[in-house]
Formats: sequence, C-alpha cells, structure tokens
Amino acid sequence: MRAMVVTELSGPQGLDLEEIPEPDASGKVLIDVKASGVCFPDLLITYGKYQIRPEPPFVPGAEISGVVITAPEESGFTAGDRVLAATYLGGYAERIAVDPSQVLRIPDALDFDEAASLIINYQTMEFALARRAKIVAGETVVVLGAAGGVGTATIQLAKAHGARVIAVVRRAGVEEFLRELGADEVVALAPGWGERVRELTGGNGAQIVVDPVGGDAFDEAVRVLAPEGRLVVIGFAGGGIPEVKLNRVLFRNISIVGAAWGEFTRSDRDAVAEVHASLVRHVENGLRPIVKARYLLEDAALALTDLETGKVLGKAILVQE
Repeated sequence: MRAMVVTELSGPQGLDLEEIPEPDASGKVLIDVKASGVCFPDLLITYGKYQIRPEPPFVPGAEISGVVITAPEESGFTAGDRVLAATYLGGYAERIAVDPSQVLRIPDALDFDEAASLIINYQTMEFALARRAKIVAGETVVVLGAAGGVGTATIQLAKAHGARVIAVVRRAGVEEFLRELGADEVVALAPGWGERVRELTGGNGAQIVVDPVGGDAFDEAVRVLAPEGRLVVIGFAGGGIPEVKLNRVLFRNISIVGAAWGEFTRSDRDAVAEVHASLVRHVENGLRPIVKARYLLEDAALALTDLETGKVLGKAILVQE
C-alpha cells in the first residue's frame, strides 16, 4: 500500500511516497483511510520536535477518517462502519490498523473530510473550554491565533457554548472568514490589541482567553482578563515559552490553566468518549468542522509546508485519489 514516509528528520521535505507492507491488524480495527488530518503535531514530528520521537523511517499522521475493513468481534465495529480515530502515527497511508479504544463512530451528518477534522483540534478545545475553563453561556472568549486550526475550532465551540467571541489574528484579510465562523469581533494582533479588547468589553476584560500562541502575546493576554478570568494555555506556536509573575495572578484574582489533551487522555481513559459525545451533540445542533484546504496524499509535504508558513486557514486534510 502507499504511504508517506519520513525518511529523515528534516521537516516536510523529509517525506517520501513509498510502497510499504500492509499493517498488522491482529486485535485491531483495520481501516480504509478516506481522509487524514494535517495538524501541528504532524509537522513537529517530521522535525523530531514532538514529545513522541520515532526514528525514521516512519509514517506520520495523527488523525484519520475512513471505513472499517475488518475488526475484532468484541470491538463493536463491523466492516463498512464509518469511523474516525486519533492515531498519533500512521495516518498518512491508504490503510491503518488502530486499537479499538481509539476508534469512534462518525456522526451521520458529517462527511469524511469533516470527520477527519473533528479530532485533535475540536477534542482539545471542547476539553479546554468545557472542562478546564468551565465556560458559561454569556461569557466573552478571546481567541488568539484565531485563523488557524485550533483558533477556528475554538471560535465555533465557544459560540456553541453560548459565548461572545473576540478573534485576535495576525494574518490580514481574514476578517470575513472569521466572522462567518461566528466571531463577534475581530482584532488585529498588533500593538494596542489588548486595549482594543478592553474597549470591546467595556473596560472589564474577558472571562476566558485561549492562547495557542505564547511568545510576546502572552503578557497582554494576561492583562485582558477580567477578575476571575481564566487564561487557557494550549501551546506555543509563537515559539517562546512565556513566564508569568505570580503576584499578578494573586492580586488580580485570575487563573492560568493548561489544556494538554493528549496527556490527559493517558490518565483518563473515558475522556475521549466523553468529549466525542459532547462534539456529536454540537454537530447535531449544527456544528460543521471547517475544511479549507485539500491535498492529495502524495502532496503531504506541501500541505505541511503550507501549514508551517501560515497559508492554511482553518483545517487542511489529505485525501486519497
């Protein structure tokens, strides 16, 4: 079968299309892959910079959707079932064998492209907003890095929870797109962005700030929190890992919480099913993951390069011919 293989840890250019053996499906669900998500962990792993550091050669790809070919009888899945899975590795291939515990059913309303998008970003942000930030309808949520995969998922899910959303974005020309997603206000990530957020909140600040960026934006993100506000740290796409002076946390009565979804699922085996059930309810209420870019499997290196250079709005996926 065909797969994109990391042959050296040099980034996307280290990917090659190869014929590899069929996966061993013993005790696993064998899936005919229809779509593979293109996500930030996939990019990092091609450089050897992710927490999982396999040695080449290996097949990257952390999220897939497809159709069950075979499955263990006790798994509850049968041939023909439409499923999605967080795979961590192996998703950039025509077929993959996945532990049954990682396989979930696709909501009837979603196609394969949308289903491949309803995995890492949406699971992370439903966990972050509902469980870590304890979002309440009517609160204001500020979303940094709003035009990326995490940002667009955050906008949609915050609106699904009944929040007001202020999207903060560095990229120009994306305001219409962000408003179509549901953003109530769009603010440029430029000097003075924090003051603009305070103006939009009547000087009170936001109850929740979602920060997948880190770097220079972090200090201002802390400043725009309302009393008892929560800053949710998702990652450090901006490169730098910021520090915070705890006296600011203390005297302003704010909270800074982490939302490391992958790490959490290792300690709570029921979390994935619970979060997926919440996402299915959002889908039933009209949520649709936004897929803005589609690439063929053999163009995975280009897809990851476009992700790295900020050319992808929302979510990109790989599709089979």
